[in-house]
Amino acid sequence: MHNPIGLAHFWSQGDLVTHSTTILLAALSLASWSIIVGRALAGWRAARSHERALAAFWSGNSLPEALEALRHEDRSGIFAGLALAGAHAAQAHQQNAARGIGAGVNASEFVTRALRSSIVKSQARIEQGLTFLASVGSTAPFIGLFGTVWGIYHALVGLSGATQVVLDKVAGPVGEALIMTAGGLFVAIPAVLAYNALTRANRLILAQLDGFAHDLHAYLTTGVRVGGGANLVDLGAARAHRQN
Repeated sequence: MHNPIGLAHFWSQGDLVTHSTTILLAALSLASWSIIVGRALAGWRAARSHERALAAFWSGNSLPEALEALRHEDRSGIFAGLALAGAHAAQAHQQNAARGIGAGVNASEFVTRALRSSIVKSQARIEQGLTFLASVGSTAPFIGLFGTVWGIYHALVGLSGATQVVLDKVAGPVGEALIMTAGGLFVAIPAVLAYNALTRANRLILAQLDGFAHDLHAYLTTGVRVGGGANLVDLGAARAHRQN
């Protein structure tokens, strides 16, 4: 026997508030999953390329060659952007050491500022979408709860004036309320889990970026990679400035 009570029945029995709440939850879910899938794929591709990109950079025979190799291998672009910002800062300080932006500031401080600025920009870039996921995770259950309260209100309105409880009058609104509760959780749980996973992945990337920035700073200011063994990249400009 066909059961007339289903999702289509609940939708047809709903009003403007119910439909608006359902559409809002569906839009939040779609946007959340778009961010989750996009960030997950981008993070997976970037994680596979970072180790290879750094190895290519440190094995370069010259700084321009190392920068080009890093740009080619780095899928995310954050390590290449950091190296390029540091190299440009070192070059700009050397050219303007006695005047303009380089006057009164040593090379170490000047390069540090450039690297720090690049890291801040990279952090903002890799954390795109996380605020939205956090907002969805914290608000979707309450949006679903609002739909639940509205469904219960419909059930009570349907019973008003009735001398006996009629199942048909309360089944729709009560089912609508339960669906709204489930809908809010369905939207919120993936957003919260994805937020935690992406936050952890971003912390690992930022730790790698910070370590690369320290090594890069040592090379650009002293010509020696701290803890990195032999000098793999010819930083003649930085060393010439250090000698001066």
